[in-house]
Amino acid sequence: MSFTRKFYISDTHFNHSNILHMQPRPFESIEQHDEHLISRWNAVVGSDDVIYHLGDFALGLNQPERIQAIFSRLNGRKFLVYGNHDVRRDCDIHPTILSLDWAARPEALLFVRDEGQHVVLSHYAQRAWQGHARGHWHFFGHAHGRLESLGRSRDVGVDLPDVSFTPRTFKELTKGMLDV
Repeated sequence: MSFTRKFYISDTHFNHSNILHMQPRPFESIEQHDEHLISRWNAVVGSDDVIYHLGDFALGLNQPERIQAIFSRLNGRKFLVYGNHDVRRDCDIHPTILSLDWAARPEALLFVRDEGQHVVLSHYAQRAWQGHARGHWHFFGHAHGRLESLGRSRDVGVDLPDVSFTPRTFKELTKGMLDV
């Protein structure tokens, strides 16, 4: 019997040179950045694991071969909750993002169960989410660590110190927040 683990991450911004300065991120080049994130991802995520990416997977979407090459090196069955950088100006999901081998079509919002808990996944932080009054959790991205956790809501982006460019499990992300 194999055990499938679940992981969460957001805002990898693969192939996005400006992210190195905007955040800032401690890498000399976007190639070094991307290699580090791929290495950290594959160090914890196995091929049979599930990973939920909460948006802003990559930029430079006019370079589909590079984005596909990065995607194909990442372990796990990958689901995308798309972010602002995963869509075109008309708000349609970018064709390069759609062409990747996601486990399901990218969505704006996902509802999952993990460790017996309900978790609402979105790219954007919500201060009220489906089931929040019943103890459901909310994971988001987009904020790059600029929004504090509130109750059972938290940022899962790579820029958070406890995420540190590495996909994390529900237990890791909720440790010390509230009793589960």
